[in-house]
Amino acid sequence: MNESASIRITTKALNSGNCQVKFFIEDEENPQYGYLLLNEIKPVGDILEEIKLRLALRMEASLHANPFLSIAPSQDDHHFYLFSA
Repeated sequence: MNESASIRITTKALNSGNCQVKFFIEDEENPQYGYLLLNEIKPVGDILEEIKLRLALRMEASLHANPFLSIAPSQDDHHFYLFSA
């Protein structure tokens, strides 16, 4: 994620008690959006930190991927989804 990029979020309380967060990464070079499922509603600052942490973990995992394989490394995080916009 570019340092000048900003993250915009919307939250939705689910009937299960979980909280669905839809986020938009507003980056001119690589705009993205995604979803984060949380077990509880959290303050906005905590949600943003959670998104940044998971983005960093995903970036680190991609750096350690085998460059000779055309398949991206599998993600075991079923509560965090990221898409190109």
